[in-house]
Amino acid sequence: MTQSTENFSSQPDSTPIPPGSVGIVSPEYIHFTEPLALASGQVLPQYSLAVETYGTLNHDRSNAVLVCHALNASHHVAGISAENPKDVGWWDNMVGPGKALDTNRFFVIGVNNIGSCFGSTGPASINPDTGKPWGAAFPMLTVKDWVHAQARLADYFGIRKFAAVMGGSLGGMQALGWAITCPDRVENCIVIASTPRLSAQNIGFNEVARRAIITDPDFHGGDYYAHNTVPRRGLALARMVGHITYLSDDDMAAKFGRTQRAPAENGEFHYGYDVEFEVESYLRYQGEKFSNYFDANTYLLITRALDYFDPARHYHGDLAKALSTATANFLLVSFTTDWRFPPSRSREIVQALLKNHLPVTYAEIDAPHGHDAFLLDDRRYHAVMQGYYDQIARELNLGERAETLGVLA
Repeated sequence: MTQSTENFSSQPDSTPIPPGSVGIVSPEYIHFTEPLALASGQVLPQYSLAVETYGTLNHDRSNAVLVCHALNASHHVAGISAENPKDVGWWDNMVGPGKALDTNRFFVIGVNNIGSCFGSTGPASINPDTGKPWGAAFPMLTVKDWVHAQARLADYFGIRKFAAVMGGSLGGMQALGWAITCPDRVENCIVIASTPRLSAQNIGFNEVARRAIITDPDFHGGDYYAHNTVPRRGLALARMVGHITYLSDDDMAAKFGRTQRAPAENGEFHYGYDVEFEVESYLRYQGEKFSNYFDANTYLLITRALDYFDPARHYHGDLAKALSTATANFLLVSFTTDWRFPPSRSREIVQALLKNHLPVTYAEIDAPHGHDAFLLDDRRYHAVMQGYYDQIARELNLGERAETLGVLA
């Protein structure tokens, strides 16, 4: 197997760097020429992965942490993008000097999955056999396929075993997939706001979102690239449906309530189908913004990979048997108001791990923000994460956390 890398960087000196930030970062594009056999029976002849790294890999390469992203995120986990100073990493509150995942002690890898649209090979990439974008012909993907692709990335960096593999939501599924598929390469598995499989309701939400895209007249069977168009209406609707499920009812009530955007002087409704309530305005804004940067075929692929994830499927639904190959230490975190992936699903994983006599730490955080809580600042949640990484650092003799951000004792 051969790989090649490209690193594009420009360092805007005028960009202010806040305390605790990893600073200005640029992605690395790593190309793999060995074909990747997929669970579907299809083969991806070659592929590239977009990657960002933070911190320093130690001499025995034992301090590496892999961060797996959720549906619409990317390799840009932390820091400030060199291309856009307003683009801060999606988990910047978690990763950086002195933060829960301390880059003074750990070497952190953020990777964009194949099939995505942020630099790794995906449907918008050129199919080497046709010289045109893959489009609808891009192979179907599973979480297991991502794990195998990421394992090659670990080989590229010379990492035999990750100190931890972590992720939230879909990223948590990948972390769990690592513990099952590559048990000898994961010391700690950190699964946040995730599930061992989607419920029928969740699959239903994904199907509604996919139908919104597929039935958009601009979709053109997935080959909209050739038509110089984008199924924006379908993408926007898909995002609106998804976004509602990421928030709790209490959170939406606190943010929007029944506030009208521009009520008449007498407080009456305008009586029509235009934007009337603040929540409508917010959802439309989120949908339109999403349609400007996300690829429709990628949305279809990733939501289907979510649907397919079910490690217990080949064990007659017995999750404990599916996890019997795992050897890692586990941390699971759930949030009380997450009705998309409720705490009961995390507890199901905990029970299966305990049946296998594996060490498990479980935290159930009472937070009002719904599924999105895993991305937000919550003192108790971040304290759990910091405590767990402090324990990993002690076991690896990586030094004590200093009182001051960015300084090791």
